[in-house]
Amino acid sequence: MNDKNRYQWDLGRFINTLSYFEVIPFLNCIQKLIQGRSQETQHRPNGEKSVGVILVAGATGGLGKRVVRRLREQGYQVRGLVRDIDKARSILGNDVDLVVADITKPETLTALVMANIQAVICCTAVRVQPVEGDTSNRDKYYQGVKFYQPEIVGDTPENVEYQGVKNLVAAAAKYLPAANEKLIFDFTHPSAELKNIWGALDDVVMGGVSSSNIQLTENTAVFAGNVSTANSGGFASVRTKNFDPPFNLSGYTGVELRVKGDGQRYKLFLRPDATWDGSGYSYSFDTVANTWINIRIPFAELTPVFRAKTVKDAPPLNTSRISSFQLMLSKFEYDGALNPKFTPGGFCLQVESIKAYGEKTLPKFVLVSSAGVTRPGRAGINLDEEPPAVRLNDQLGGILTWKLKGEDSLRASGIPYTIIRPCALTEESGGQELILEQGDNIRGKISREDVAELCVQALEQSQVHNVTFEIKATENKVNSRNWETLFSGLQPDK
Repeated sequence: MNDKNRYQWDLGRFINTLSYFEVIPFLNCIQKLIQGRSQETQHRPNGEKSVGVILVAGATGGLGKRVVRRLREQGYQVRGLVRDIDKARSILGNDVDLVVADITKPETLTALVMANIQAVICCTAVRVQPVEGDTSNRDKYYQGVKFYQPEIVGDTPENVEYQGVKNLVAAAAKYLPAANEKLIFDFTHPSAELKNIWGALDDVVMGGVSSSNIQLTENTAVFAGNVSTANSGGFASVRTKNFDPPFNLSGYTGVELRVKGDGQRYKLFLRPDATWDGSGYSYSFDTVANTWINIRIPFAELTPVFRAKTVKDAPPLNTSRISSFQLMLSKFEYDGALNPKFTPGGFCLQVESIKAYGEKTLPKFVLVSSAGVTRPGRAGINLDEEPPAVRLNDQLGGILTWKLKGEDSLRASGIPYTIIRPCALTEESGGQELILEQGDNIRGKISREDVAELCVQALEQSQVHNVTFEIKATENKVNSRNWETLFSGLQPDK
């Protein structure tokens, strides 16, 4: 039997495809009822935050636990770096991804700990408590109101604030994406959510009989199957579910794929809207059989198409709204032209990663330090007017001096960073007006809630790339904050 004959069409696979991509809501409800599944609408993945992990060091501390909570509330994938797993579970709950490691012991910062990270937020700090002791929950320390004569307990400031931070920075430098890259899909360390994003979209939707799937195996994704030209078909593809909100790739130049193919020509589609059968922006790329290669695809070279026909006078791709990605093997190029490297039958394309590249640089390491780190020993300082940490720096093992050295290790690393120096931390509810300054001169206080929000916001603001600043709160409550405006006056470190 040859491809000119009609083959039996698979209605069941057609329905499953429409259901997987939620094309017809009514159909979804019926299928879920038949299969006994929940009738709730499946949560759509978040384009900005569902791929890649934010590693939070010091995740069980007064600040760290708030950072974890805010990241998760905003849809990020979070991994808490902790030393005591049982304690961490009691503080963070059972549904947070936790890894056991100690930043003062670099051998514990393994590939498993650092896998698939897209950014790091470091909230670690040496343990300080009142000399006369504290409760098991550190109630006296955390109230941040009454001053107690402090003492260091446990590890030293040199080990935690400097050597520990230096170790974490060195480990992160090996695994974080490059400064001008945004990791979109890392198939070498797939998350549970990544495994549920991609699905087959073959010519069965047009009456064809081609079939494909995508499988996440060790260190790669495998897009494979069989393409048939029977029933006037001839394409197989895998596509992501629509991201909500979409990926914002504005400021980047294009996307880069690392692939190993079979010598055939494939296509990548980026879709700026969530419509099922709408236009897409396509790029054809050739593979080299059994060879890993990098494919750079400038956004400016994408072709607007609808069902393999070019769309005349289409606007440029809106890179601020990428709703879905699609990989395809098709017998057609565009406008009826045939794919010159197409062969019907079995095929296989391995994909290691998809990332954006360009000029936009966001912070990839947020370090929470402290206001006052440059003041010990500074000429002209009136110690009577300074916070306790400045006055007692020497008695506290040089805590601020070592914090500054920890900052310097991050600055020297080449990792895009933000260093936040909060004034005295309190347990207040937050929501205050914030004052940001540079030069390390301000005094005041700020809630841990507001600092946690600041850490999360810094990940999305290119204005704070390679910036160090101090922050305090006023007594005035605010209903909302314009973070771009708040950060606009800051200057990069020299």
